[in-house]
Amino acid sequence: MQLSKSLVAIAATTILFTGCARDEEPAKQALAAAEASLSEIRVDAAKYAPEELQSAEARLAKAKQDLAKEEYKDVLGGATQLTKEAAQLKEVVVSKQTQDVAATHEWESLSEEVPKLVKAIEVRVDSLSGSKLPKDVNKASFEAAKATLQSMKSLWAEASAAFDAGNAILAADKARQVQAKGEEVIGQLAMSPV
Repeated sequence: MQLSKSLVAIAATTILFTGCARDEEPAKQALAAAEASLSEIRVDAAKYAPEELQSAEARLAKAKQDLAKEEYKDVLGGATQLTKEAAQLKEVVVSKQTQDVAATHEWESLSEEVPKLVKAIEVRVDSLSGSKLPKDVNKASFEAAKATLQSMKSLWAEASAAFDAGNAILAADKARQVQAKGEEVIGQLAMSPV
């Protein structure tokens, strides 16, 4: 009886270790594949989706810990989820890269138009300063236009700095704001559209 209990215990242990050994290789392969898919987009994701990348990196670290603890089913689950996250992350990166390209093209156009607009408004403000205002322009709108002009110059400097720093999306957004303010000021100063 004692011998049969020992044999049962040995058999159970053997089955357990054999089962674990069978799960180990698929877990390692799944983790390696998931890590490779994350590695492909890591550099771009760091620029375009740092928070999402941080989440994926945390999942990778957890899966590696599970592998070290020989928790192969957890590794397989984590690797599967990591592969899905990497695919979603790639979509986010591609979308943001596309937005960046579009913003760069928009910036190229705005960077030519907006300085001309600002200069035209500046010339108009200078010409009206110290002289009698035309009947189309009252004192309040003239003072508001002068203040808006200063705001436009400041915002344009921010837009230029954003583009120089590699953030075309922010640069184009700020440039559009300057352009919109400029169109408003044109009306306040009774100017012809530039």
